[in-house]
Order: sequence, then C-alpha cells, then structure tokens
Amino acid sequence: MNKSLFTALISAACITLSTSALSAQSSSPFAIAIHGGAGTIEKSRFTPEQDKAYRAKLQEAVETGYKVLEQGGESLDAVTAAINVLENSPYFNAGRGAVYTYDGSHELDASIMDGRDRQAGAVAGVKHIENPINLARLVMEESVHVMLSGQGAEEFAKEQGVPLVENNLFDTENRYKALLKAKEKLDKAKATSKDYQAAHQALPVNYKMGTVGAVALDKNGNLAAGTSTGGMTAKRFGRIGDAPIIGAGTFAENESCAVSATGHGEYFIRYNVAADICARVKYQNKTIVQAGDEVINDVLKPIGGTGGVIIVDNKGNISLPFNTSGMYRASKSNTQATYVAIFDDE
Repeated sequence: MNKSLFTALISAACITLSTSALSAQSSSPFAIAIHGGAGTIEKSRFTPEQDKAYRAKLQEAVETGYKVLEQGGESLDAVTAAINVLENSPYFNAGRGAVYTYDGSHELDASIMDGRDRQAGAVAGVKHIENPINLARLVMEESVHVMLSGQGAEEFAKEQGVPLVENNLFDTENRYKALLKAKEKLDKAKATSKDYQAAHQALPVNYKMGTVGAVALDKNGNLAAGTSTGGMTAKRFGRIGDAPIIGAGTFAENESCAVSATGHGEYFIRYNVAADICARVKYQNKTIVQAGDEVINDVLKPIGGTGGVIIVDNKGNISLPFNTSGMYRASKSNTQATYVAIFDDE
C-alpha cells in the first residue's frame, strides 16, 4: 500500500474514533446536587431579602459545579468548586460560616470521595484551614492516608503549601449569638442535672446540625461526593461528627451512587447512612429515591435521627430526601433545569 495513503487512512480512523468519543461524551448524562444543611428551617423566620440571598448563593454553588461538568470536567472538580462557594459564604455552617465550639473557637471537618476507585480523603478538627474540602482532597491525592486530624492535618497542609489562616476568620455575629444561647440552655439544663449527656440532649436540634455538601456525575461516568462542616454549636472535647467519616456523611462508588449527608451526625455515624443508601442501590437494585427514603424516613426518623441527604446515581438521577422542615438544596443535570429550594413544601 502507498505510504501516504496508509497514513491518510490511519489519520481518518483516528479522527473517526475521536469524533465518536466526543459524541458519546456529549450524550452522556451528567448531574450535580448540593446542600447547605437541614433542620428546623421556618419560612416565618426569613425576610424576603434573606430568602433571596440564600437562594442566590445555592444557585451560584450548583451552577459553579455544573459548569465544570458541562465543559467535560471531572466530578471531583465539580464537587470541590461547588463546596468552595458554600464554604466561602457566611450563610452556611462550613468555612466562613462555621459555628462556635463551647470554648469560642472553630473546628472544621470535611471529606471527599472518588467513585472510580473509592479513594477518599478527610480532615477533622482543623482550626486554620480556609477551605477544608480542598485539604481533604489533598489528603486523598497526596498522602497515603484517608483521614488526618487537628495539628497533624495542619502540618500536612503546610507541607502542601496550603496557607494557614487565623481562627477568627470564621467569626460571625449570628453564630456567636447562637453559641451564647446554646451555652445558656446548657447551663440551665446542668442546673437540674449534672449529666453532660442529658444537658446536651436538651439543646434544640438546630444546634446539633448544619453542613454543606455536593455530589456529582461527570460525562465520563464518574461519581464523586464531598461534605464540609463547622460541626455542632457548643461542641466540646474535640467532637467529630459524620461529615469527615467515609460511609457516614460521605460516600461514592460508580457502581451505585454518590451521597452527602447533613443532620445530627451521631445518628448518621451509628447507622452508616451514606454507605447504607448506596448498598441498597447496589445490592437490592433499589432506586436512589427508594433507598434514600428508606434510610432517612424509615431507619433514622423513628429513632430521632434528623437530617437529609443528596444523592446522584450513575445514570444522572437525583434525589434529595430529608425528614426536617427544610433543607437548603439545589440540583441541575443535562436533562433537568436548575432547581433551588429551602422548605419542605417546594
């Protein structure tokens, strides 16, 4: 065969394969969902301006992540980008909006998981990291570990060139007022009982929850999930909730789905919520709607576990179940327009 003809045929074949790959990717499903926490979220407490501001930030976050996916980017990048928007906002209990510990400081947790191979990274109890989800990703990609905590996590951050910030960067007036109210309630409860556990259980549920998260499916069929939080108002003793725990607050695998949770973390840890939902999809062939509803409403709710999850499966389906009066949430896919909601009747 003529050499130039052979070269031309090879080039044509490569162009055809490349075009086919691009065509397949362009027709592949992709989707993202985010949350900014669940709880007793009442319409009566929102001014029109506040309602508009929260919805605008949720839309900004989901659109930021969606743009990454739309341009062919990875689900991990979409999840990280969306969570960064929420971490950088004072509206949500993560990053700059983190709640206060009992001692008046801030301790942040985060985790991220890659659905391709179950690689995961997490940080817990960090005090000087502006965007904990970014450090969690570095733990996943640049260390041999899954979870780093406290001072050790921050030493790793410095090695990776992540700047440390002052803890007061996370100070906000509303969160400080919430701390004072929580401590007042704790003191009243302790006056009648010396039992720390009983005193803490007397706190209203909203002091015990608040998280941000994102889940995504990219055009290559890869799922990812991430979660970030400031934890529980007035928490003590280095308390760590479900957000940085793989299987409890975050889980992703390409064979089933990706989940990020928000709620009363102790329940989500004990019932392995995120992994349980994916297991029901994988082993019982349930839809994410069925699996999510079962775990959130049939497993958690009867035993006092309040909160919700966001779920995306490997076909681009989205489900956002919760058992509280509201959950800050948003979603978008290549077949679904932008959806933003706060209350349970939306």
